[in-house]
This record gives sequence, C-alpha cells and structure tokens, in this order.
Amino acid sequence: MRAVICTAYGPPEVLKLAEIDKPVPKKNEVLIKIKTTSVTASDCIVRGFKISKWHPIGFIMGLVIGFKRPRNPVLGMVLAGEIETVGKDVKLYKPGDQVVGWTIKSAFKTMLGTYAEYKCLDENSIMAIKPANADFKEAVAIIYGGLLAAHFIRKANLQKQQKVLIYGASGSIGTAALQLAKYFGTTVTGVCSTKNLKLVKSLGADKVVDYTKEKVSEINDSFDFIFDGVGKKKGSEFKSEIKNLLSPNGKYFSVDDSAPNATHENLNLLMELLSNGQFKPVIDRTYPLEEIVEAHRYVDQGHKTGDVVITI
Repeated sequence: MRAVICTAYGPPEVLKLAEIDKPVPKKNEVLIKIKTTSVTASDCIVRGFKISKWHPIGFIMGLVIGFKRPRNPVLGMVLAGEIETVGKDVKLYKPGDQVVGWTIKSAFKTMLGTYAEYKCLDENSIMAIKPANADFKEAVAIIYGGLLAAHFIRKANLQKQQKVLIYGASGSIGTAALQLAKYFGTTVTGVCSTKNLKLVKSLGADKVVDYTKEKVSEINDSFDFIFDGVGKKKGSEFKSEIKNLLSPNGKYFSVDDSAPNATHENLNLLMELLSNGQFKPVIDRTYPLEEIVEAHRYVDQGHKTGDVVITI
C-alpha cells in the first residue's frame, strides 16, 4: 500500500511517499481503508521533534515515539474511512461501516499511522460512525481540534449564560472550542486576525476582537472561562495579562497546559453535532497524499484557518 514515511526528524522534506505492507487486522481489530486524514500542528511537532530531548516533555516524547527517528515511520493521528474487514472477535463494527478515528491511546501509547491507505484499529479505540450527511473531508476536519477543544470545554464545566473568551478562535482547536462553547449555551468572544473576523462571527461568536487592532488584555469585560487555543510558553506576559480578564471564580486553560484526554463521549458528541448541522467543519486547504510535504510546509507557517485535510 502507499504510505508517507518519516525518514528522520526534521523539515517537511523528511517525509517520503513509499510502498509498505498492507496491515492485517488482529482478532479484535478492524481494517480501515482511509479516505482522508489531516495534517495537524501535533503532526508537525512530531515530524520535527520540536521539543528539546533534554526537556522533560521532550524526553517523554522520545521514549514514546523514538529518539533518533519515529519507531512507527508513518505519522498521522486522525482518519476517516471505510471498514474493509474485521477480526473474528469484533462485535461493534462490520465491513462497509464508514468511520472516523483517533489513534492516540494515551500520552504513553501513540499509534499514529494514518498517512497511509490502510490502518488497523482496535474496535475499542476512539472511533465512531461517520454521519451519513457529512463527507469524509468534513468528518475528518473536526476530529483533532474538536477532541482537544472538548477536553478543555468539559474541564471548564461551562454553564449557560457564562461568558467565554477564546483566543485563536480561527484555528483548528479554536473554531471547535467556539462552537462547543455556544452549544453549551454561553456567550462567546472570539479573538482572531482581521482576515478571519467574518469566519469567526459566522461560527456563532457573539463578539469578535481583532488582535491586530486591539490588545486582548485591554478588552473591557470579564469572563468566566478564558481558553487559549494557540498556546504560548508558560509564564509568558500574554498569559499573565489575559488572566486579569477573569471573573473572581473564572477559569483559564491553554492547549499547552496538559495532555488532552480524547474520549468516546466527546467524539460521539462531535459526530452528533455534525449530523445535526450544529457543528461547521472549517477546512483551510486540501492536498492529495502525494503533496503532503507541501501540506506540512503550510501548517508549519502557523497561520492556517481550521483544518488541513489530506485525501487518499
């Protein structure tokens, strides 16, 4: 089968299209013919090993995925596709089921492997049936940002009519956080650049702030929950300033505060909202698998809007 392999840690050019063996499902696994995957910010971090190996997080990352090069050379965390065959003990799925999936089991067990034509997943993996009214590109586009955003939204325990500020509201995680916050009945202020103001407003933001024209720390309001969907270094001036906008019992989370925990509950919620038209996938660009190097170059720039989808 065709797959993109990561030959070493480094720039996008370390990714090479190759022919590798097609996987065979074990008795408790399903074999998925992948239709779409995504290039995420996390994929780029893994590819470039952008955390020092001497940093505690970098050391753990090396232990999990390999220090010199990825032990599993096929990267990719999310997929949408169709089940081709199932192992003899599989009960939850059948051939022909169209599914979405997430390959990260835990911070210490990272399977990856979706930059390929096929992938085997345990039937109990974070996986769900794709809504019939969504195509494979739309479905895969909400998994990464949606699952990460849902982790922090749940952690915040949002209540109706609370006020929420989302910094980076036009990114993959930010667009998902905005829509989930609205689903839970809150009033949302989204922060983004000038070119994305219309998009963020269309996703349901009650107010939009252009950070190129207005300092976020000078917003004349207070918030019950502030979410940084971009991530800055801990202890940065930005984090210190933005916390001044919190209400007395307000909560603040950033995407780089902890390793998010993806759950079946959150993936099922995302698929339900997608099916009901309550969640709008935001796709910046789409590339074929053969152009994944270009896709990584684009994501590396750090300015994508929503998701970058790979078709296979």
